[in-house]
This record gives sequence, structure tokens and C-alpha cells, in this order.
Amino acid sequence: MSEKDQLINNPNSDNDSDPVKFEIGKLAVYPAHGVGRIEAIESRVINSEKQEFYIMKILENSMVIMIPVQNVESVGLREIIALNDVINVYQVMKDRNIPQDNQTWNRRYRDYMEKIKTGSLYEVAGVFRDLYLLKLTKELSFGERKLLDTAQCLLIKELAIAKKTDEDVILKEIDDLFTDAVIESQMENQEDEKNDAKK
Repeated sequence: MSEKDQLINNPNSDNDSDPVKFEIGKLAVYPAHGVGRIEAIESRVINSEKQEFYIMKILENSMVIMIPVQNVESVGLREIIALNDVINVYQVMKDRNIPQDNQTWNRRYRDYMEKIKTGSLYEVAGVFRDLYLLKLTKELSFGERKLLDTAQCLLIKELAIAKKTDEDVILKEIDDLFTDAVIESQMENQEDEKNDAKK
């Protein structure tokens, strides 16, 4: 895991610190599900042992998740990224120096799904970038389209909260990051059409 990923999975952590404590009403990020609010902290008896659980409601779909307080780190529950980390997430999406991907769509799908499950917004941004650029050159499979939508949703929700702005603003900012790639793709398509017409 890179230094960036360690920071974004637990922005306020250091090697000797205790796990992050989440208070009722606080927003947090649950891997692959996105931003949610801690609705309650409840005690339950499991196998004759009393345990505390965070009751978290995901903002996007109102799904309720029970998270053992003692397992916060292992499940990847983390705080919203800091405002000064947002520029780094945008930099991931702007990066065009990425190796060509010749994997089959199902292998690619598994790899991207694993990255989304890490909970790292950097990984999510990388998945979104790769699939966004891929769709400019070939038709995505149904699974890939769903992953692209998931990555976009996770990005927009958390970035909007981190920047304290509307999701529409974030969507436009992300679209602007890919303007160069869209124009290049359109020019290549026009060139291909010209070459086909000459044949």
C-alpha cells in the first residue's frame, strides 16, 4: 500500500495511535459502499460476549450496516478525506501515463472490484480513470459499466462533502479533467472515418 493510500484510509493515523473513534452523527466512509452517517452506537451480546457496534446508514441508498467497534480498522471504516487530499485524487484522474491494459474484461472487472473494496479513494479514482478512458476506445461490458457508475458515485459523494460543495460541481470538475481525452478520441474517430471513406 502506498503512502497516499495509508493516509487516505486513515487520514489522522500514525503508527502508534489508537483506532479512530466515530461519534454519533459523524460521517465516515465504508469500503465499496461510500459515505454514511453513524446513526447510533449499540451494545449487543454475541456468543455470550458484549460488543459495541456502530450503526451506520449509507447516504446514497439508506442501507444500514452494523460494524463492530473493535473491527473498524480491519473492515476499512475511515474518515472523509481531508480537503488538502482532494487535489491528489484529482491528480490520479488526470494521470495519462498508465500501461496499456490487455486483460480480458472479466479479469479486469475482478481487479477493479478489488481496488474499490479497499476503500481508498485513490484506488477508486484510478478505476474511474481507467474505465472512463477505456470507454472512449471500446464498448464496456455490462459489469464494467456498473463499476464505472459505482466509482463515479463514490467519488462524487465524498469529494462533494470534502469540498463542501454540490455534487453537480464535482461532476463538472471531473468531466473537465477528461476533456483532453474526449477531444483526442473524437479526432481519432474522425481520422478513422476519413480513412474508411478513402477505401
